[in-house]
Amino acid sequence: MKIAVASDHGGYELKEEIVKYLKEKGYDFIDFGCFSPESVDYPVMAAKACRAIQKGECDRGIICCGTGLGISMAANKFKGIRAAACSDYYSAKYTRLHNDANILSLGGRVLGPGLAIEMVEVFLNTEYLGGRHQRRVDMITAIENGEFPED
Repeated sequence: MKIAVASDHGGYELKEEIVKYLKEKGYDFIDFGCFSPESVDYPVMAAKACRAIQKGECDRGIICCGTGLGISMAANKFKGIRAAACSDYYSAKYTRLHNDANILSLGGRVLGPGLAIEMVEVFLNTEYLGGRHQRRVDMITAIENGEFPED
């Protein structure tokens, strides 16, 4: 599994902690930046990670901004991306199990590095259950493709 990692300035410090963890554990990843605490736009950074997943260069992503919310909103505009903004371990686990999320979005100003690393670990090591959950993931894809029925 190859992981796309990206952040804006609000998530820069947390992204650096995550990159350090990924290196220590031997994960294969691409760090798309940002590479300093200077201001950058979160939609630009989300796009870098999302396009790597769309192209098949990466399988999953971890993105960060101040809250994890803005960057996840931008990421979810990309076809095939299911980004989950999480702030607790349970959500990070179950967004993989039930939603087949391919991007974990975290907030550098709302999470400490200890919890964030635990969330990254469970996100990367939890497989999608499929089964009864696939119907709902298919519905998300139908919405994305403009094929979701009115009622």
